[in-house]
Amino acid sequence: MKLLPQVHTQSAMTQVTIYTKPYCPYCIRALTLLEQKGVAFTEVEAAFDAEKRAEMVQKAGGRATFPQIFVGDRHIGGCDEMMALEREGKLDSLLQAA
Repeated sequence: MKLLPQVHTQSAMTQVTIYTKPYCPYCIRALTLLEQKGVAFTEVEAAFDAEKRAEMVQKAGGRATFPQIFVGDRHIGGCDEMMALEREGKLDSLLQAA
């Protein structure tokens, strides 16, 4: 049985897609930040789905760690990169941009 991606829609900001795996602390941290900001996002659990994982790796330029986060069509990286954008005050403008 294939699971459909979970779609969370709290606001009208730029669409965010986040590829996750269950029980991943970095995924949980990234999802928590997005939820706190009220960001609309699509969560794709890709760890145990070969097609979704291959899609993630291809879109992420070869990166295979979780999570991989996309704002619109732009790959911003994983949790650490998203948190760095937040610390630098750049994440909100990126989310509002596209």
